[in-house]
Amino acid sequence: MNKKVFIIAIIILIIDQLSKMIANMYLVDNIVTIIPNFFKLEYALNTGAAWSILNSHQVIIIVISIILMIILFMINKNFKSNIRNNIAFGLVFGGIWGNLVDRIFHGYVIDFLSFKIFNYNYPIFNVADIAVVLGILLLIFAVIKGEDNENSSKRKSN
Repeated sequence: MNKKVFIIAIIILIIDQLSKMIANMYLVDNIVTIIPNFFKLEYALNTGAAWSILNSHQVIIIVISIILMIILFMINKNFKSNIRNNIAFGLVFGGIWGNLVDRIFHGYVIDFLSFKIFNYNYPIFNVADIAVVLGILLLIFAVIKGEDNENSSKRKSN
């Protein structure tokens, strides 16, 4: 992991943890409607992964998170080093770290962003979740553009 990826990941971790501290201070007994019938801040404790998969299996989720970070670290070494890829890996690592800190120290993840889209109450999530999703989307875009490997652009031109 290069220095830029590390710095971005640390920034995401800090933003995520600060937002969860604020949610913990102000949202525990409150729901704050931002946009009626669309967006509200609602405190929730998630003992599972996305959509509460593996609910109450923190050790398994922690092990999977660490394995994924090791795999991503190895993949990152081969990706072309550019601004988008550095941001993408920084977002993913920072998001994983943010939720991992919660799981290790609290046994759950604090979620607080709640959306209702087309009458569907989307699962509540947090800043770390947003970072992971955006980072993965950027990495998919890099793969589509052929920037997933230092040698991929050379392969395409031959």
